[in-house]
Amino acid sequence: MKQGTTLFLKIAVILIGIPVLALCIFLVPKIGNFAGELYPDIACMKSLVLIDMYAAAIPFYCALYQAFKLLSYIDKNQAFSELSVRGLKNIKYCAITISALYLLGMPLYYLMAERVDPPSIMPIGLIIIFASMVIAVFATVLQKMLKEAIDIKSENDLTV
Repeated sequence: MKQGTTLFLKIAVILIGIPVLALCIFLVPKIGNFAGELYPDIACMKSLVLIDMYAAAIPFYCALYQAFKLLSYIDKNQAFSELSVRGLKNIKYCAITISALYLLGMPLYYLMAERVDPPSIMPIGLIIIFASMVIAVFATVLQKMLKEAIDIKSENDLTV
């Protein structure tokens, strides 16, 4: 693969991370404060929402880092290696972790959506869960295909 294509993808990975960082800095605290204002009788509501959203950002950035490393392996002609398989496996686990964290936070988002008209918080959470699971399944399929390709390559190398 040409260097320009991977460079474009590396830039895309960075550009994906910047808006999420901006959301974590500017929007997540406002959502936490909003949750605290909706339920002043539940003292830890703000903290729980903040913990859930910031905790989900950690595996997101880990997955972006793994994607960046995969692109570096492609640049070094190491795409068909165990390092790539391990990177895809890490991306899969990060996506599953994001889904699990948002799934655990859904009761909090349900409580917030009960008091907001229209309840736009619930569909956003469900979209994040669904998208993360699609990424996990896709990474699993790629991981298995890459593992099979590595096995075939190693068999061919042994026969020659």
